[in-house]
Amino acid sequence: MTVPIRAAVAGLPSYKPGKPAVTGDRTFKLSSNENPFPPLPEVLAATQASCSTMNRYPDMGNSAALAALAQHLTTEQTPVAEDNLAFGTGSVAVLYHLLQAICEPGDEVIYAWRSFEAYPIAVQVCGGVAVQVPLRADATHDLEAMLAAITPRTRAILVCTPNNPTGPVVGHEELQAFIDAVPEHILIAIDEAYVEFVTDPAAARGLELWRDRPNVAVLRTFSKAYGLAGFRVGYAVADPALTAAVRAVSLPFGVSVPAQAAVIAALGAHDALMAQVRELISERTTLVAGLRDKGFALPEAQGNFVWLHTVEHTERVAAECVAAGLMVRPYVSGGPWDGVRVTVGEPEANARLLDVADRLTW
Repeated sequence: MTVPIRAAVAGLPSYKPGKPAVTGDRTFKLSSNENPFPPLPEVLAATQASCSTMNRYPDMGNSAALAALAQHLTTEQTPVAEDNLAFGTGSVAVLYHLLQAICEPGDEVIYAWRSFEAYPIAVQVCGGVAVQVPLRADATHDLEAMLAAITPRTRAILVCTPNNPTGPVVGHEELQAFIDAVPEHILIAIDEAYVEFVTDPAAARGLELWRDRPNVAVLRTFSKAYGLAGFRVGYAVADPALTAAVRAVSLPFGVSVPAQAAVIAALGAHDALMAQVRELISERTTLVAGLRDKGFALPEAQGNFVWLHTVEHTERVAAECVAAGLMVRPYVSGGPWDGVRVTVGEPEANARLLDVADRLTW
């Protein structure tokens, strides 16, 4: 007789990682929204130096990294204290910990769909019930419908801005009005994994919305703009009671010695990294314009990726991209929001996608 597995775990949807690039021929991995630039020399040097202490456990409190991050985020209008921060192995891990800390079995968690595919997994793992609210036709969050979906069992609401994988942001004033209408006992997690790539001046500013609202948490990551995807470091900015709860349910010593060193070095190299981000934004602008010129009706792209709403043609479009050496991320469920997400990559990769687009018709 085998050991029984919890029904919630046995029935989990699988998280599908992006396909890696094929070695040999010139191929590009555009499937995981990674930063295509190689590590900065100073960040690489700091992580290499930290490995001299690999025989010791990491600082479980992430003390130096917390201090550096608090200083980096603090403004005169929005001070961020160290007890407002909690680290985890990626912002998705921090989300898992938040839900584990607040959800009882049967509690409901509302989020837009399609959105980040880790959301349904995170909800189910903690015994929660996912309440998926369809996106509007323009691939944006339908906040009115999300507000209408609240019930006495609602425990949390997840807002992904820019939305992964479709790209648009939630407007600041719209989100502020939404938060003010949500009962104060419900957690609102604003997932800003791609915030550094946002250029829309009307986009939500998560830290401003968090500042005076103890039921709001802002999730961010070092995986994208900061180029530390391989080290898996994300964080929450939240009320001290929430960050303490995240730390309470986190695995001890989760953020490694070199990861903590990389965070501190990356924050110190912020200006150089943001210069890379500006280059990617420029590439994104060119790519979006090129695809629209070829007849693609793209939603607003505010992350480091573009969304091709290919619906029933998704598998064929993804296969065409792969045949051209572009590893992209198809989303296939048979639903109305099937499509292909393509990371903004090297200029050669982006130009190749436009070449492929010339052959795509439906």
